[in-house]
Amino acid sequence: MKRPKEIIGATDIADLPELGWYNVPVRIDSGAATSAIHCSRVRLSHENGQELLHIYLDAKRGAPQRSFTVTDFKETIVRNSFGKEEKRYVIKTPIKIFGRKIRTEFSLANRQKMSYPILLGRKLLKNRFVVDVSQKNLSAARHSKAPSRSQEISTD
Repeated sequence: MKRPKEIIGATDIADLPELGWYNVPVRIDSGAATSAIHCSRVRLSHENGQELLHIYLDAKRGAPQRSFTVTDFKETIVRNSFGKEEKRYVIKTPIKIFGRKIRTEFSLANRQKMSYPILLGRKLLKNRFVVDVSQKNLSAARHSKAPSRSQEISTD
């Protein structure tokens, strides 16, 4: 049975549990095709015949500084908000919002001039959310009223 669509505001708070990144401010952007994570440094290395991508996340709007390494990534061409094409790495990781864990792709971009470290685009929103730009932090508000994590029951 298909889940009903949630109403999501212009901004919210989410977790990226596999990256150990919690209570991260996110901006909803229905004009962006893909989601993006702000990072200032990305470095590729090779160990034991395997390619490793080393990523450094800057502290931004309450998000902590964090570095991690992934082996599951790809490179793609993305058109940025100014219409310029640029090569970016893309990783797949779950995001937890509205109590749902959604595995999705994030391009790695330098969002230093942007207010939010994570941008959620149409691919994540499609068939899951309806955007109401007059609202904000609906998932965070619901989570603060929800039972403690030990009492949560997952429906996914």
